[in-house]
Amino acid sequence: MSTETTQAANFLRTIVQEDLKSGKHETIVTRFPPEPNGYLHIGHAKSICLNFGLAKEFGGRCHLRFDDTNPVKEDTEYIESIKESVRWLGFSWGSHLYYASEYFEQLYQWAEYLIQQGKAYVDDLAADEIRAYRGTLTEPGKESPWRNRSVEENLDLFRRMRAGEFPDGAKVLRAKIDMASPNMNFRDPVMYRILHATHPHVGDAWRIYPMYDYAHGQSDAIEGITHSICTLEFEGHRPLYEWFLDNLPVPHRPRQYEFARLNLTYAVMSKRKLLQLVKDGDVSGWDDPRMPTIMGIRRRGYTPEAVRSFCETIGVGRSDSWIDMSILEESVRQDLNERAPRVMAVLRPLRLVIENYPDGVAEELTIPYHPQKPELGSRSVPFCGELFIERDDFAEMPPKGFKRMSPGEEIRLRGAYILKCTGVEKDADGTVTAVRCTYDPETRSGLPGSDRKVKGVIHWVSARHAVTAEVRLYDRLFTDPNPSGDDWKELLNPASMEILADCRLEPSLAAARAEDRFQFERQGYFCVDLKDSTEGAPVFNRTVTLRDSWTKK
Repeated sequence: MSTETTQAANFLRTIVQEDLKSGKHETIVTRFPPEPNGYLHIGHAKSICLNFGLAKEFGGRCHLRFDDTNPVKEDTEYIESIKESVRWLGFSWGSHLYYASEYFEQLYQWAEYLIQQGKAYVDDLAADEIRAYRGTLTEPGKESPWRNRSVEENLDLFRRMRAGEFPDGAKVLRAKIDMASPNMNFRDPVMYRILHATHPHVGDAWRIYPMYDYAHGQSDAIEGITHSICTLEFEGHRPLYEWFLDNLPVPHRPRQYEFARLNLTYAVMSKRKLLQLVKDGDVSGWDDPRMPTIMGIRRRGYTPEAVRSFCETIGVGRSDSWIDMSILEESVRQDLNERAPRVMAVLRPLRLVIENYPDGVAEELTIPYHPQKPELGSRSVPFCGELFIERDDFAEMPPKGFKRMSPGEEIRLRGAYILKCTGVEKDADGTVTAVRCTYDPETRSGLPGSDRKVKGVIHWVSARHAVTAEVRLYDRLFTDPNPSGDDWKELLNPASMEILADCRLEPSLAAARAEDRFQFERQGYFCVDLKDSTEGAPVFNRTVTLRDSWTKK
């Protein structure tokens, strides 16, 4: 296994090593158990890498299990997107794909078992009454008037709930534990509720559905999970998890371990908030390249290698902390710096006319794809007497220190010739519409004359041969590193996406396919959009700038 996923130490790796060494477990079995009620985000990527990575490192296995206990919020679209996200990150569950809904019959039988043991009862209180009866952190809860129903009555009512006799919300099944417990999770938690809803995996077979806290631990037990790894917000739920295991005839007893979740600056990691962004039209969908979802960052151009490297870099600990977005961005910069071919793209074109270049002539210049990686090869780039350069690369009245093109000054074109600006063309409003210049034919890259010192080097494309493309410049979705509070949406970055519809790219990019990644010289790293790019009408997304521009901000 590569050092990318094994070298960084974390406390869970130590626990697994000790359990294997002591003989507590012969085979490590972990699981990644998402609820299919939204797309996975970068925080889930940390959990995926942790669970699948530990299993792979120690010769065990990792299950993908959908904890699909709430049909009202779940959808087949989410299930498929989760599978695709795990695959894209480079992990495989093999034959170990499971659904909590496949255990519904067993979970139901165990619920009847608890009723028979006098440890569960059917309650007629409404949801708001149950909340009121729970008490507070400083005051004990109050017992429901239905808490002491007989075993026979509870079994009868629970079976009638299953048969669909009662409407939604009319009754629930609760565990009978301790309404005065200092742990709020022990105050007779709800185990089942009535939902007359079609389930995306099991259809209309059920009219009652187990709560997550009841189904989760027993699903782990059924699957023989050895290390049930979850984030710290479930630490207070662990005693309840263990109470169910202690009071049911489960075939196996898993152990829960908690680690710090990933909190990323300039992003929201709540599925509820992400869903709100989608529903309100603030983004184009769950896979919008500005979203912190795995499918969003994939579409933006991140590589799975960069995401795995990021997850390994930030480590696994027990203390919640914030990870700066710049660390994630730097991970993809480093990865793409090694693998992305360098090409030329003019995003805001300005016409450049070479007055002394022969009319109707075009020559082919051979330019390497990467100056430090000859194995990436080279491409042929056409050059002629009319080019496009970046509008920002010309200044009629240049500021001090300007090292690009201006009247009377020389500049080198990347991989081509040295030019000297002789004048400009303007429209009626005085806007520069073209730059005129001359070239020195002895200064082509590789010729002796190319050694002449000039102020700077700019990129270009041939006007006659250029590919026209749409380029989307993406930036951080929020202007504040911690977009929280009731007004969190007011912190959305209005400049998080800029669409440039008339960009000109070197012709080699005509053959680019979805998810091909490039460095646009002097611009940043870009990816062919997975969704909107079509043959003849390419769309490129900016993955990240060449340098971190937010630190200075």
